[in-house]
Amino acid sequence: MHLINNKLKSLSIIALGLALILLPALSQAQQFRALVISKTSGFRHQSIPEGVAAIKKLGQKHRFQVYATEDAGQVNDKNLESYDVIILMSTTGTIFNAEEKAAFERFVQSGKGVVGVHSATDTEYDWPWYTKLIGGQFNHHPQQQTARMQVVNRDHPATYHLNDKWLRTDEWYEFKNFNEDVNILVQLDETSYEVGERNGNKMGMGAVHPISWYHEYDGGRVFYTGLGHVEEAFEDADFLDHLYGGIWYAALGKPF
Repeated sequence: MHLINNKLKSLSIIALGLALILLPALSQAQQFRALVISKTSGFRHQSIPEGVAAIKKLGQKHRFQVYATEDAGQVNDKNLESYDVIILMSTTGTIFNAEEKAAFERFVQSGKGVVGVHSATDTEYDWPWYTKLIGGQFNHHPQQQTARMQVVNRDHPATYHLNDKWLRTDEWYEFKNFNEDVNILVQLDETSYEVGERNGNKMGMGAVHPISWYHEYDGGRVFYTGLGHVEEAFEDADFLDHLYGGIWYAALGKPF
């Protein structure tokens, strides 16, 4: 009997220890699940590891679950049932096959979200559905430099915290085949930086040069930010709040 009592006490101590370990995890229920894809078949940005690590830290801070992969095969109907948002972290080139594209479309059509960071617009040029979803296609960028942005819509989670003007150093994209139906959040002021040239012709998009936007598309929600080329972006509090606001919107679709 004494031996049995000792075993019961030991089991009770173990159970108590497990409860103490699991209690914080149980009390920190996850709001949503994010699948981060950073596959590239073109240029590969040096900032991808920092970007993925930053989203994982955002997940810890804001209580959402993150799974990061370079495997486009994760984009299938069964797997995507578990996720609320796909985050394309500086993807480039053609990264999905036909089956994966179809699963991606069904994911969006089911009412879920997509977030594109930086070169997500330098991705899947031959997939018209994707071009409209992400909002446009990369066309040109000058050298990395400081530019002034105008926050034209502060009534969105990605811009609540920003002032009307935002000064940052990054690689500034301009776009072609732009989807005019998106809702622009932030624009570049082309008078504040050198837009560069191509074949002797001055580049730029003019007075309206979007660099971040959101919209609803084919049943789902989409947020894009053109920032994030430089590694330092993922250490900047304003940018991280901008990024998380977009993730939160795309993942949950709550009123804002």
